[in-house]
Parts: sequence; structure tokens; C-alpha cells
Amino acid sequence: QVQLVESGGGLVQAGGSLRLSCVASARTFGKYAMGWFRQAPGKEREFVASISWSGGYADYADSVKGRFTISGDNAKNTVYLQMDSLKPEDTAVYYCAASNVSPRGSTDSRVYASWGQGTQVTVSS
Repeated sequence: QVQLVESGGGLVQAGGSLRLSCVASARTFGKYAMGWFRQAPGKEREFVASISWSGGYADYADSVKGRFTISGDNAKNTVYLQMDSLKPEDTAVYYCAASNVSPRGSTDSRVYASWGQGTQVTVSS
């Protein structure tokens, strides 16, 4: 399985921006769809965004649509999550995940076999 390492989390005020990065240990283009999930204290892990292994299709949770953008840099084996107009309810640990069984990606965490360790995002009001 591919190894994933996230970075870029931190503390930001409401309305601010952060960019999360997820570096994979191997090539993902054409092999793995990538996803971002998040988990807030006391809540279940939820889907945030995904990008297909071709990079041509992206999907977003309704709660982040229009504010977050997922993208990839094939040369760096890296996927990004640009988060703008952040809200306090975006506070969570954000996880990067990779799936080699769902080419378009998925909102279902069960199709992702590889997970990063998570990065904390805290949005203050």
C-alpha cells in the first residue's frame, strides 16, 4: 500500500485559508484516487473531497462545495486541499486517503485502503 503523509494544518481565524498537502510514497496518477476526510471530536469521520486517479474528476461534500478545492501535482506525488472561507465548524483532524479500487474516488471511506496520520485544523471564531 502507498504511504501518505499530510501537512499544512494549523490554527486560523474564521474566514481565513489553509492549504493541506498529502505526499504519497509512490506514484498515484493513474493508480490511486485520492480523498480527504475529516473527523471532529465526538463525531464520525466524514467525506470532504476526492479526486479521480486521472485527476479529471473531483467531488465535494455539500458543506465545503465552493470553499474547498482538491488538486494534484503528479510530478510530486502530492494532492492538495485548498480551504478558503473557513468556518469554526470546519475544525477537525483532516486525513488523506488513497484508493486503488475506485478510479473516480468515492465518498465511502471503506474503499480507501491507505490513510495518513492526520493533520489538525482549528478555526477560531
